[in-house]
Amino acid sequence: MNFIEAIILGIIQGLTEFLPVSSSGHLELVKVLLGDNSLPQESLTFTVVVHFATALSTIVIFKKDIFQICKGLFQFKWNEEFQFSLKIIVSMVPAVVVGLIFEEQFEQFFGGEILLVGFMLIITSLLLLFADRAKNTTKKVTFFSAIVIGVSQALAILPGISRSGATISTSVLLGVDRVQAARFSFLMVVPLIFGKIGKDVLSGSIDFHGAQIGVLGAGFIASFIAGIFACKWMIAIVKKSKLSYFALYCFIIGVIAISVTLSTK
Repeated sequence: MNFIEAIILGIIQGLTEFLPVSSSGHLELVKVLLGDNSLPQESLTFTVVVHFATALSTIVIFKKDIFQICKGLFQFKWNEEFQFSLKIIVSMVPAVVVGLIFEEQFEQFFGGEILLVGFMLIITSLLLLFADRAKNTTKKVTFFSAIVIGVSQALAILPGISRSGATISTSVLLGVDRVQAARFSFLMVVPLIFGKIGKDVLSGSIDFHGAQIGVLGAGFIASFIAGIFACKWMIAIVKKSKLSYFALYCFIIGVIAISVTLSTK
């Protein structure tokens, strides 16, 4: 992977992280189009780094919310801020458990498994379609819904399953207000990404040396800047747009990915 490819992939990650179209799935598709021959572990390393960049962009956009979460967590009072902080923690549990137990197995999915990405994009499409038909409400996230949303986030580790699409759709299907669903979806992933990259750095799973540093740095910067714009854009879109548009997009891309893969075998 060269600098130009890293920048392209970084921009794609930044733009698609907040849209319900699967950033990891798009990264795998574009890697194949660019002829990237990275090993699964190296591919996953780049994916983790650009996800880390979009996590930072989320912090920039939601800095006030994150401050309130941290403040609420250390108040130790059963108020709204403290409860919301606990819900974020509860939502992380399924993804942490799945990630720790099946990490090596999931690494293999980040090596150009385009057929898998295609089918997962179609599943994302169906999730968005069902959510689009759900009624609008003003309900907030409960502890039960936080657990269920966390399970959907854990499943979204698979490339092609949109994390934001799965979590927002699950929230809406559970009756959570759409704007609240988007806010919770964006905030719940930040601690996971920081925890993931911290674990990988400490364990030595990610190597930041040699020529790879420049490539990872280019992807990181591109993803961070694109993420800033995409996050603001998505916040505005979620109040007006329908999830069916994204459902149609995911379905089309999924069918194309499957068709191309089967035609070359």
